[in-house]
Amino acid sequence: MSFPLNPAQREAVRYLDGPCLVLAGAGSGKTRVITAKIAYLIEQGYKPESIAAITFTNKAAGEMAERAAELVGKDAAKRLQVSTFHSLGVRMLREEARAAGIKPNFTILDAADAAAVLSDILATTDKKLVRAAQGQVSLWKNAGLSPDQAASAAKSNDELAFAKAYARYNETVRAYQAVDFDDLIWTPLKLLEEHAEVRERWQNRLRYLLVDEVQDTNSVQYGLLRNLTGPRAMFTAVGDDDQSIYGWRGANLENLADLQKTYPRLKVIKLEQNYRSTNRILQAANALISHNPKLFEKKLWSEHGMGDPIAVLPQDDDESEAENVVTRLSAHRFERRAKWSDYAILYRSNLQARVIEQQLRNQKIPYIISGGQSFFDRAEIKDLVAYLRLIANEDDDQAFMRAITTPKRGIGPVSLQALATYAGERRKSLFEALFEAGFAGRVKDNQLQTLSEFGQFINRLQDRSGKDNNKAGENGGALLRELVQAIGYEAYLYDTFDAKQALSKWNNVTEFLDWLNRKADEDGKTLIELAQYVALITMLQDNDAEQDAVKLSTLHAAKGLEYPHVFLIGVEEGLLPHLGRTDDELDAEAMGSRIEEERRLMYVGVTRAQRSLIITHCKRRKRGKEFANREPSRFLAELGVTREESSAAAVPSDTRAHMAGLKALLRRAPTSS
Repeated sequence: MSFPLNPAQREAVRYLDGPCLVLAGAGSGKTRVITAKIAYLIEQGYKPESIAAITFTNKAAGEMAERAAELVGKDAAKRLQVSTFHSLGVRMLREEARAAGIKPNFTILDAADAAAVLSDILATTDKKLVRAAQGQVSLWKNAGLSPDQAASAAKSNDELAFAKAYARYNETVRAYQAVDFDDLIWTPLKLLEEHAEVRERWQNRLRYLLVDEVQDTNSVQYGLLRNLTGPRAMFTAVGDDDQSIYGWRGANLENLADLQKTYPRLKVIKLEQNYRSTNRILQAANALISHNPKLFEKKLWSEHGMGDPIAVLPQDDDESEAENVVTRLSAHRFERRAKWSDYAILYRSNLQARVIEQQLRNQKIPYIISGGQSFFDRAEIKDLVAYLRLIANEDDDQAFMRAITTPKRGIGPVSLQALATYAGERRKSLFEALFEAGFAGRVKDNQLQTLSEFGQFINRLQDRSGKDNNKAGENGGALLRELVQAIGYEAYLYDTFDAKQALSKWNNVTEFLDWLNRKADEDGKTLIELAQYVALITMLQDNDAEQDAVKLSTLHAAKGLEYPHVFLIGVEEGLLPHLGRTDDELDAEAMGSRIEEERRLMYVGVTRAQRSLIITHCKRRKRGKEFANREPSRFLAELGVTREESSAAAVPSDTRAHMAGLKALLRRAPTSS
C-alpha cells in the first residue's frame, strides 16, 4: 500500500474469506480502507471490471475513483465499477431494458417532472398535497411496496388516495417510457428477483462488492446488494450505526442487524481511531451516543491530544445568538489567521439560517448555504435538458412540450391542445402523433408545417446521435453546441430578458455546454448518453463550491464533511431533538426511536468539528411575530461538558471590543517586505 494503515484498517483490507462488515466511526478513514481494499483485490487476482464500489453521492464516488487511480493506475481505475447506487441502476436498466419492458433510451424523470404527473393525477395544484403524495410514493417504492400492497398497508384515507394515485402514476410513467429516481433501484431489484438469467449474469460479472454508508440503505438498496452478491456473498459493507440519520426518507438501520442474521459467517471489524478531531470532542461525542441502544459497541479515540474546551453558550434569543456567533467567528478567524472556509455554522432546520445570513451580510462575511438553488434548476439549463431528454426518448411528453415552446415557434396553445387531444385518442405520445396522417386535419397547414419541421429536426439529431441504428453516434458535445445554435437560443434570451439577465443566463448555458463537451471528449459520450448522464447528475449533485466562505448547513447536509471550527446552534428541546406537530400522536416506542435518531444527528454535528466546537441555545426564540420560551436540549447534559470547561472556551464577553483590539494590534505590527 502507498499509505500506512493502522491494524484495524489493515485487517479490513486483507479479509477476503467471506462477507465483511467494517464499522467505521466518524473520521476513521473508511474511504482509505475501501480504496486500499480495491488495490488489494487486484493484487489478489480480481479483474478491475469485476469489482464494484457503491456509494450514495457523485462526490463520494468521484473521491473514491480518484484515490483508487492513485493506487492502481488510471487504466485499471477506468475499468472499476465505482458508482452511486443510482448510476449502477441506470447501467443495469440500459443493458436489461428488454427484460424490464422499456426502451434502452428511457427518460429519467426528475422530482419536478414526477410532481407534475402526480399533480395531474390528483387534479390539484396544491403543492403541499402533491409533495405529501410524492414523498409517500417514494417511501413505498423504497420499501419495495407495489400500489396494491401500499393500498393494503394504508392507515388513513389520505394514504389510500395516494395509493390509488400511485397506481396511475406508475402507469403514466411507464407510458412515457420513463423511470423516476426510485425506479432506478427498485426496477433492477425486481429484474434480479424475477429473472434468473439476469441475476446470474450480474452475479458473475460483479465478483466483489464494496458498499459505503450501508447504514443509509433502504430496503430496496439492501435487497439489491443481497441479490448482486448472491450465494458467494463476497462483499465488504462499510457503515456506522451511530450515524444513521435518514430514517425519514426510508433508510433502515435494521439492515445492519440483518447482515449478522443473513450471513452467520459475517466478519465484523471496528475502526475506532479517529483522524479528524481532538479527544475532547470525541469524549463528548462518545458520551452523547452512549445514551442510545447499541447494535455494536465502539469508542472513538484520537492521537490529536485534548484540544480546546467545548463551549456551551446560552443566548437570550435567536437574534442575539446570530450576532454573537458571527462576531465570535470573525474574532476567532482574525486571531487564528484562519480562512473563512475553516468555519461551519450547523443547524437542525433551514429556518434557522435566515437570521444568521442577515448577520453575515451585515458584517460583510462571505458564506455558502448548503442546498441553495442548483445550477440544474435554472430555467435556461432545464430548457436545454428538455431537448436532451426528447432526443433520448421521443415519447417524453413533458420534454416535448418544453422543447417545442422554448424558444417560441409561433405554435399556440390551441394547436398544442389539438395535438394532445389527438394523441390521447390514439394513445400515442405527442411526438408520434404529430406524424400521423389523421392529425393533419386537426390544425391549420402552417401550424402543421411548423410542428412537422420541429419533429424532423429532432429526428435528424436522433439519427446523428446513433439512436436506434447500428452506426456510431457523433460526439455529443459538438452536436449539442450545434443544437443550441440551430434553435437560436442566445437570441431568444436577449429577446426575452433584459441585457443583464440575458448575459447571466447565456453565461450559464456556455458553462453547461463547456462541461458537457469535456465529458463527451473524455468519455466518448454520444448525445443520448449525455442526456442520461445529465438526468442522473441533477439528482445526485453536490452543490458545495470551493470558495473561501463560511459554510451554513443543516446537520443532515453536513454528514460526511468536516471543518476545523464548528458552531452548532439552536440546541434546544423541540428543535434538536426536533419534535414535530404530530409527536403527541406517537406511541412510546415510536417517540423513543425518533429521539434516538435525533441523538445520532447531534452526534454527527459534534463529530464534524476538528479543533474547536461552540454550541449555543436560546432562552427564547421568535415564532412569527411572537417569542416562545425555550429549554436547553437534553443532549447538552449528555455531552458531559462541565460548566468550567465551557467557561474556559469562551472568548471575552465583549467580543466586539476584543476584535477591535486585535485589529488595532495588527495595524501597529510591522509588515514584512
